[in-house]
Amino acid sequence: MKVQHRIALISVAAAAVAGFVYSQIYIHEKNRREIKDVASELALTWKDQLQLNSTQTQLLEDSIIEYTIKKNEIINSSLGTTQQINKLKSIQKNEYKSLRKFLGEDQFENYVHLNKQLTRKS
Repeated sequence: MKVQHRIALISVAAAAVAGFVYSQIYIHEKNRREIKDVASELALTWKDQLQLNSTQTQLLEDSIIEYTIKKNEIINSSLGTTQQINKLKSIQKNEYKSLRKFLGEDQFENYVHLNKQLTRKS
């Protein structure tokens, strides 16, 4: 193969890879913005429901983002259903530990209770 053909082939391959990487970054950023917007709305809703202060509201928003990303990774993985359920349960335990650090006991209990009600309605 001539050098010119090799250079052309390498250039096309590099352009394809660059396009793929760019599209993945764009999709990831778009998803992150959507998650951030939803988390912000949810945190404000919980602020009213649980009488959270501004620090608690921000911590809750951060927690919603963190655990939504983790849960989505598992849901979108190729793991079997049983493995997904077990991993999601483990993540929820960790999420609850995190929430207990900045929510009062009554706030946490109300969060769990209201969250279960919302989940059952969905």
